[in-house]
Amino acid sequence: MFKNFIDGSWLAGPQVSRNINPSDTRDLVGEYAQADAAQTRLAIAAAEAAFAGWSLSTPQQRFDLLDAVGSEMLGRRSELGDLLAREEGKTLPEAIGEVVRAGNIFKFYAGEALRPGGEALPSVRPGVGVEITREPLGVVGIITPWNFPIAIPAWKIAPALAYGNCVVFKPAELVPGSAWALAEILSRAGLPAGVFNLVMGRGSEVGAALLDDARVTAISFTGSAATGRKVATACVARMAKFQLEMGGKNPMVVLDDADLDLAVNCAVNSGYFSTGQRCTASSRLIVTEGIHDRFVAAMVERLKFLRVDDARAAGTDIGPVVDQNQLSQNLEYVDIAQKEGGRLAHGGEALAQGPTGKPGFYMTPALIVDTTAEMRINREEVFGPVVSVLRARNYEEALCLANDTPFGLAAGIATTSLKHATHFKRHVQAGMAMVNLPTAGVDFHVPFGGRKGSSYGPREQGRYASEFYTAVKTAYTQA
Repeated sequence: MFKNFIDGSWLAGPQVSRNINPSDTRDLVGEYAQADAAQTRLAIAAAEAAFAGWSLSTPQQRFDLLDAVGSEMLGRRSELGDLLAREEGKTLPEAIGEVVRAGNIFKFYAGEALRPGGEALPSVRPGVGVEITREPLGVVGIITPWNFPIAIPAWKIAPALAYGNCVVFKPAELVPGSAWALAEILSRAGLPAGVFNLVMGRGSEVGAALLDDARVTAISFTGSAATGRKVATACVARMAKFQLEMGGKNPMVVLDDADLDLAVNCAVNSGYFSTGQRCTASSRLIVTEGIHDRFVAAMVERLKFLRVDDARAAGTDIGPVVDQNQLSQNLEYVDIAQKEGGRLAHGGEALAQGPTGKPGFYMTPALIVDTTAEMRINREEVFGPVVSVLRARNYEEALCLANDTPFGLAAGIATTSLKHATHFKRHVQAGMAMVNLPTAGVDFHVPFGGRKGSSYGPREQGRYASEFYTAVKTAYTQA
């Protein structure tokens, strides 16, 4: 059994969860301890006690620790990637790529520990100097989702530690393996006891304990919009700082002048890779009339050749969805879209097994055409390999459709027009805009986040992470 990590020690929990491989439901990845509220409070107390020392650690100390963690992750990319693919279901190349990204994130924030920044300014009053610095917050609660089980924890934990905070980390219940592997690496990195704590368990117990404890100064959360609202409500009630990354209903606009092959590649990558289980996935394809029919035909032809199979099998393009609940939800949305007038152009069926013959949570990639903006398939996040197509008369209507969503995380456009590309980047209501690129796939050293119902609070990743994980202090000195 894999245990929780609290105050420098590995502790069993009051309950145990079974981690099942979605590519082969006969395969038990492992049994993982489940913390309760009492054990979570123990972790919070350990982090609070450790903060006084860790907040005053030297930049060199933090650099050495984080850099070592990043180096080990990169050196073990194949092993950790295999574990990630086995428990979450994304293909092995995608999983290894995620581990590489996580390792690079730790190394980036190792460097940031040496670049704290700050300003020294003259006062408007003679003889007075002004210093503007950033200080760590205290205990940070980190709550992460199942779809990126090592990269998202990395881009929260690494900056929290780099800026001198202590961490209590609650991973998603479906993917404890990657979280435990990351915690095990951190446990050997030389961190003082209590600086980093892993508490696996249910959101109703572990998550609630983090939200309600006054010793937790800040909460960084990635997950559903509904849960995000609960996090916000709890944090506002006790004036804790919070950061939310939630859903998306991301558009990919394809204009008449687009390179057809490039547009199809962008749409397939954005909508279906990682089994569509990415908050940045393009689940709405908005296509202008002149290219619409050719684009749909090319998409259907491309989808015919995508191999749905075991995530770790050679040649697999799309792995399983994460569990039976997600599979059922995906199929329900396909059915709803057809009942509301959409036409299923390809896929949308459950598969009992992949070509390798292993039982799992498989489905064929679904493409639904003849949809309109008010349909639920174009309003609500499905979070699976289910993509809809909307027809637009021209660029102006396509932009309006792209912005007609309560979300605003990522948006893309395929075009050879510099005019339209420039206008789209400025006027699309999203936190991230891509031109002739998939909407899913971002760099680790630049800001990540959205607008409207997708995000709340300062951006994640890059130097912008300091906005959340630190507090600004202004100090005045008279010589």
